[in-house]
Amino acid sequence: MDDKTYWSQRYEAGTTGWNIGYPSTPIKEYADQLTDKNLKILIPGAGNGYEAEYLFDIGFKNVHVLDVAEIPLTDFKKRNPHFPEAQVMHADFFAHEGSYDLILEQTFFCSLVPTDENRSRYFHQMHQLLKPKGILAGLWFDFPLTDDMEKRPFGGNKELYLDYLAPYFTVRTFARCYNSIPPRKGNELFGIFERK
Repeated sequence: MDDKTYWSQRYEAGTTGWNIGYPSTPIKEYADQLTDKNLKILIPGAGNGYEAEYLFDIGFKNVHVLDVAEIPLTDFKKRNPHFPEAQVMHADFFAHEGSYDLILEQTFFCSLVPTDENRSRYFHQMHQLLKPKGILAGLWFDFPLTDDMEKRPFGGNKELYLDYLAPYFTVRTFARCYNSIPPRKGNELFGIFERK
């Protein structure tokens, strides 16, 4: 089953356990300390887009959301009628072209089937989409990766992620998240990476 079909079925069935209904605390607090409201920001695998909604509401007007499933994007547009329609993209992340100052990672990486090829492609594509010195920031799950290729979210650990990051990014910070929401406490790493 391709990703578009898989995620569309999950939204249709309402099996969206990752949907917390508000912007996650680590992303919100990171956004709160950003000062340049002109940043061009992408949130891939945005789902319901609560982080994008929050950013837009606090003055970041150049925020773009992208998802392979149409249902959450339709819901996002209904909730946010003033959000520019051209900045809501129903598309495949790996086929997307653009140039961004900042890309926010929020449960997207862990949704991809964890083959070596997929994980390498993810960081390569992030590198391609960022401007020189652009920033990839957000959350990565920190729990063991199993052999089950169906059970999402997929895990990993800091060392594994650093191997994939190394060719494309310089690490500014990458540490256990101190402000995770309670259900994810102890299971998240927060990273800020600068494009090489």
